[in-house]
Amino acid sequence: MATKVHQYSATGRRKTSTARVRLVNGVGKVMINDRPFDQYFPLETLRKIVEQPFEATGTQQRFDVLAICDGGGQTGQAGALRHGISRALLLVDPSYRAVLKAAGYLTRDPRMKERKKPGQPGARKRFQFSKR
Repeated sequence: MATKVHQYSATGRRKTSTARVRLVNGVGKVMINDRPFDQYFPLETLRKIVEQPFEATGTQQRFDVLAICDGGGQTGQAGALRHGISRALLLVDPSYRAVLKAAGYLTRDPRMKERKKPGQPGARKRFQFSKR
């Protein structure tokens, strides 16, 4: 008889990035947009960001991650993936909530790019003042 596969789905967001995450029982393999983890995020710091929820809960080699990331840049996508993995881990075991919340992984980072104002060159930049 085949073993039942448990899947846990969640969505994570940061800046303009969105990550749709599926956790499946496995050995710790991470695939993002059908590409291997280390190929999708070449920087070690970005890979560390994504692995933080697993390290906090002690579930490093228990789940495979299948994710679809779109929008934004690499840093935003890494943050969105961390947020999605954290939300999915809550579905696995609600007792992880205290650990993940204390680390700040369940809070969506609200920082966004500020909009450009009309009549000005940028969001904060102003044209040079001329008295005469």
